Amino acid sequence: MVTASGDPRRSLGRLGERLASEHLEARGLVVIDRNFRTRLGEIDLVARDKRFLVFCEVKTRLVRGERATGPRPGALGPLGPLAAVGPRKRRQVRTMARAWLTATSREGPAPPEIRFDAIGICLDQEGRIVELEHVEGAF
Repeated sequence: MVTASGDPRRSLGRLGERLASEHLEARGLVVIDRNFRTRLGEIDLVARDKRFLVFCEVKTRLVRGERATGPRPGALGPLGPLAAVGPRKRRQVRTMARAWLTATSREGPAPPEIRFDAIGICLDQEGRIVELEHVEGAF
């Protein structure tokens, strides 16, 4: 999983965001923006349904050894991808959400609620999902 630029982390992140997007769409949300960037940071995914406008942070990790053999309840645990969504990242995502709302005008009625979700994805060495954890209203 190496991109033309040679950065495997970037390729892993793109794959995770694609898988997270597919997961959200399978749950009935429509992804309306990806990788919104300003000098302050980036929002991975922005999605909506009739009730929520969702700002989603996606963290993806490769797993090795016994963890890669299949899903285990709680395998993402304290050292999994979602551990990287700490107080600093949460503040950054909230700041980016305000920037997105300011910079983006959408037609039609806005959903009455905003939600911040986090999706953690563990992949095996071939890029297959070992585990996906979606925390709605994570922060």
